[in-house]
Amino acid sequence: MAFNPNNIIYEDNHILAYNKQVGDIVQGDKTGDQPLSEIIKVFIKERDAKPGNVFLGVTHRIDRPTTGVVIFAKTSKALERMNALFRDGGVAKTYWAIVKSRPEKNEDLLVNYLVRNEKQNKSYAYDEPKKDSKEAKLRYKVVAQSDNYSLLEVALMTGRHHQIRTQLSKIGSPIKGDLKYGFSRSNPDGGICLHARKVEFVHPVKKERLVIEAPVPDDALWKYFEKILWKEG
Repeated sequence: MAFNPNNIIYEDNHILAYNKQVGDIVQGDKTGDQPLSEIIKVFIKERDAKPGNVFLGVTHRIDRPTTGVVIFAKTSKALERMNALFRDGGVAKTYWAIVKSRPEKNEDLLVNYLVRNEKQNKSYAYDEPKKDSKEAKLRYKVVAQSDNYSLLEVALMTGRHHQIRTQLSKIGSPIKGDLKYGFSRSNPDGGICLHARKVEFVHPVKKERLVIEAPVPDDALWKYFEKILWKEG
């Protein structure tokens, strides 16, 4: 996906929030594709006519096939403080996930132990601790329903590799489009229906409570669910 300045959903002197699209990578990886961190640096340099180098720090990442809010730090002080917030649980992260197989329970706390397989770039969830496993916690609830799909709101309590994808797959509700974790077919754009909807935290410099919400992808099913929740809200 091409960079779009309109996807900047919050910016001040300290941080910038971007609504990541399917296919965007947050930080450079082995693919060699240009990451958002570098693209946004170039954009800021040109927009603000900055003579020197632009600082832009990556505070967290979301998977390439997912969408939603990503926070970058515009100063080293903000980066250090945002890293501490993410590390210490100071950022509340809310995701939306579309699944075909509705979970048995309308809401639940899922606690699993995830083992990451580097070669497969995949994680596996277990009920009991295993060698090299890490505890993974999330809370979900079913918040909307269509004829064929359910929308789950997920509060992420730990930040493990492919955590939401792995844990929802384990309860029999793989995310729409997620072939890696058991969904039957891919989405046309190659993405999955997992969206980092909202982050909430105390601003690292201003010390004010900040809530940043990312609009859903420009897709009929996403728009349908968003409209339902707007009406109910």
